Amino acid sequence: MSVEAEPLSIASPSVDDAKSGPRREVLSFVRRSGRLDKRLQKAWDCYADEYLIPLNESESSLNVREQLIFDVETIKQYWGNHNPLIVEVGTGQGENIVAAAAAHPELNFLALEVYDPGIAHTLLLAGKQGLHNLRIGQLNAPDIFAHMQEGIIAEVWTFFPDPWPKMKHHKRRIIQDSFARAVSAALAPQGFWRIATDIEDYALHIHEVLDEMDCFTNVGNLTVSLPIEHVGKGTAGQAVNLPHKDFIESERFEGRVLTNFENKGITAGRAIHDFTYRAKATS
Repeated sequence: MSVEAEPLSIASPSVDDAKSGPRREVLSFVRRSGRLDKRLQKAWDCYADEYLIPLNESESSLNVREQLIFDVETIKQYWGNHNPLIVEVGTGQGENIVAAAAAHPELNFLALEVYDPGIAHTLLLAGKQGLHNLRIGQLNAPDIFAHMQEGIIAEVWTFFPDPWPKMKHHKRRIIQDSFARAVSAALAPQGFWRIATDIEDYALHIHEVLDEMDCFTNVGNLTVSLPIEHVGKGTAGQAVNLPHKDFIESERFEGRVLTNFENKGITAGRAIHDFTYRAKATS
């Protein structure tokens, strides 16, 4: 049984109309046009056919093919086996998922990313190591989850998603109720959704969305104090004076490498918030 293929996108069409297509949806990203440098273009030319899988409507679209059902046969088609599949939503430069794929050849990995430079860099890292268990989808992540067979994914990773810090843009954050329910349906029973952010207000947002959902259990073991009122880009400094409440979070996921992006957050003095949510078995 598959999840109904309904759009689950979450904030406004992007800059690149050719990529985002004609739909008027809320997306969690803004398309940025730009050329690849020679090194990344060469990586794209050399490795795209091997790693970038054609789940899109077309090469110029971020939308999934309307009739696609991402099931065990899809995994067999593109990975050549039925090994457990881990999906990373928002791969960035690919440092984390490429390291994980290299360390765990017994697992399959799917990197979801929308930006050309990030995909090209992931292609470069994967191609240099000759990895065979990694594939990349240039897709709107909620769209592909809406097309997934129930229980098809072992784990989902969402590390350092775009925080959309302005209050008026919080609706663009990818972690929303509709996406969470699609992730839950796609996860195998007892499968994990691992999340990390270095933005305190996004940590509060994650707790608000996921802690009380009937399809997830927060299995963290750390107590963290957070303000219980939201702040925006210009008011974040006021958070320390707001009322606080204790929340449960997780220790740092040992399977996540320290990327350049995360290190910048640490250098800037921001605390890293890790979350582990376990999918509940459906009755």
